[in-house]
Amino acid sequence: MESISQFIISFSDWLWGGFLIVILMVTHVFLTLRLGFIQRHLLKGIRLTISKEKKEKGDISPFSALMTALAATIGTGNIVGVATAVALGGPGAVLWMWFTGVFGIATKYAESLLSVHFRIKNADGSFSGGPMYVIERGLHCKWLAAIFSLLVIISSFGIGASVQSNSFSAALQESIGSESAAFTWITATVLTLVVGVIILNGLKGVSRICKALVPLMGFLYVVGCIVLLVLNYQTLPSTLRLIITSAFDPEAAGGGFVGLSIVYVARYGVARGLFSNESGMGSAPIIAASAQTNNPVRQALVSATGTFWDTVVICALTGLVIVNSGQYADSSLQGMQITKAAFRQIPFLGDQFICIALITFSFSTLLGWYIYAEKSAQYLFGNKSILPYRICFLLSVFAGCIMSINVVWSLGDIFNGLMAIPNLISLLVLSPLIVKLTKKYIRKC
Repeated sequence: MESISQFIISFSDWLWGGFLIVILMVTHVFLTLRLGFIQRHLLKGIRLTISKEKKEKGDISPFSALMTALAATIGTGNIVGVATAVALGGPGAVLWMWFTGVFGIATKYAESLLSVHFRIKNADGSFSGGPMYVIERGLHCKWLAAIFSLLVIISSFGIGASVQSNSFSAALQESIGSESAAFTWITATVLTLVVGVIILNGLKGVSRICKALVPLMGFLYVVGCIVLLVLNYQTLPSTLRLIITSAFDPEAAGGGFVGLSIVYVARYGVARGLFSNESGMGSAPIIAASAQTNNPVRQALVSATGTFWDTVVICALTGLVIVNSGQYADSSLQGMQITKAAFRQIPFLGDQFICIALITFSFSTLLGWYIYAEKSAQYLFGNKSILPYRICFLLSVFAGCIMSINVVWSLGDIFNGLMAIPNLISLLVLSPLIVKLTKKYIRKC
């Protein structure tokens, strides 16, 4: 069993340590250039988020679609993952993470555009879309679409349900100061029941919660980061210089980072950015395809802002706070401990603040991933599969609260990463269509 666990961890490290980083970044840069730096329309995308079209077709508003997608992407990776990237790659990893977010906007735009363009209207009047429909209807390759959908479903049990409920339970226990087994079982039961009630109404039920929760939790987290930066404003200029210089000269960071190469630093920054914003994974477009819109480009511009908020803003602020605190240099601290040490500088509320952030982030990610997988199950097996899938998902939520899931993290990383391959194939092959639809919309604006 130990050898199997080691193989899973090693394969996950290989997949995210080089292979996926290269193909995702190449795709990000290619689509950025192919679309004439679509990032320049970011402000327009933000404005479209809260505007409406006449007689638009879809299930939920563009804002609800964006918030539901952000619910899945803004998660524990923004807190724990950033700290790990800085601890292993040094302060320069923050700048590479930021670059990843900027270029990833183009890929999120492209995959969302195709998902809306190839979406279908179901018999009940609802809409379904995502990379599986793009691959089937655009590439005419149904077997590859089925593989993508299956990978989404498998990922949802691990990184979508078990990992998130485990983080939720651990953060709640720490905030209350209880480590009893009884409290863990109570947490598992209550969380499972709450999630069960929310997902009864599918996408519309989840989107209502996310529309209320995500803006609030994101705003409070950003405010917390800004408070810390203001409290330590004296060191902020030198911190910014350190991040920039060590991104291209790792030895500028000094200490334990002497001897690192630029490639090594970039690896951790890029990998964390890619994993956090999910650009190229094909997950967020599943929700974007249900948005109320008459033009795929319009919704794509809205969806692209998700990468901006997740990585260019939240991940970057987290990284800036961690580097500015200096806690990343303490070799006795790892991951979550580094972030907690940094936020502890907020008087009286530091520890509680980060625990609440973890609780809300993990809860929202859990809900967002449920929608990804429900739509995938619906694509593969029809509406009859929704109830069995819900039961399996809720069992995974319950199990995640009470079990140790180190290997589940690695398994989740593997299936999550493999999702990207079919999606990226469709993006590259159908890039001429993406450009054509984009130019047609922009000429009319």
